[in-house]
Amino acid sequence: MSKAQRIYHSGSPEETFRIGEELGRGARPGEIYALCGDLGVGKTVFTKGFAAGLGITRPVSSPTFTILQIYEEGRLPLYHFDVYRIGDAEEMEEIGLDEYLFSDGVSLVEWADRIGEILPQETLWLRIEKDLEKGLDYRRIEVSKSPAESQT
Repeated sequence: MSKAQRIYHSGSPEETFRIGEELGRGARPGEIYALCGDLGVGKTVFTKGFAAGLGITRPVSSPTFTILQIYEEGRLPLYHFDVYRIGDAEEMEEIGLDEYLFSDGVSLVEWADRIGEILPQETLWLRIEKDLEKGLDYRRIEVSKSPAESQT
């Protein structure tokens, strides 16, 4: 197993937002970011920062009930998926997942481990984890090139 590309440490929701913002500023067309982590670890906070880094100014929320939110006003379109309610990865074909993944925008998928088998090999995996011994707001954000590397 190779090393993770990068590990970030956040001590607050504001830091998690800034980490997302930094990655959003560096995002390139066609990139896919797969977010994994338990409920309440900050996936949506990270996503809000990522969107800000792309220059998106309208409010960003988790698309849990719609599965997909599209934000086109930034320097790149952002396709924000929340696949928490997806029972089978094949359901994603119904919404045209490939149309978004292989576009000139950036795709960010919350709960990506639920559909990992259908995501392209070049997907960047981000695992966000709490460590209560380091504080209630501490988060470890690991960025890697494979889902296996982002598992604990």
